[in-house]
Amino acid sequence: MLKIRIDTEKQTLELLDESRLVRRYPVSTAKNGVGEMSGSFCTPRGRHLVRAKIGEGLPQNTVFVRRRPSGEFYTEELGRQFPDRDWILGRILWLSGCDPGFNRLGEVDTMRRYIYIHGTPHEEAIGSPVSHGCVRMRMQDVVELFEQVPVGTPVEIV
Repeated sequence: MLKIRIDTEKQTLELLDESRLVRRYPVSTAKNGVGEMSGSFCTPRGRHLVRAKIGEGLPQNTVFVRRRPSGEFYTEELGRQFPDRDWILGRILWLSGCDPGFNRLGEVDTMRRYIYIHGTPHEEAIGSPVSHGCVRMRMQDVVELFEQVPVGTPVEIV
């Protein structure tokens, strides 16, 4: 069974088949560190699962707004035009917490906080904690991961 393990200290995401490492990717987690509270802009810890996969079959540079393709495709020119935009690109793996009171329900609900694994154009920052809570990946890497994991895949964030 496939599972994902995200290490916020090492800024890595490991795809595991049982305990065997399939692939390790560099990622970027939250600039504000770890935490579960809504509005904290932190990456939530603990047991999660992939609740939804969004973007299958779309171009790798598809721009998403509120989990829907915006009709835009990321280019460096578009990035210069909107330098402060928090880009969500390529694919979305929407996470849901598994532990009520810790990362599920109420003010700590990962899914209601819209925490995703998603692509970013800021690939030079991958490996450093700079996100607003999500787990950012290189666009090519998130497409590769997306194609390998089904909805329901367990995700552990430590």
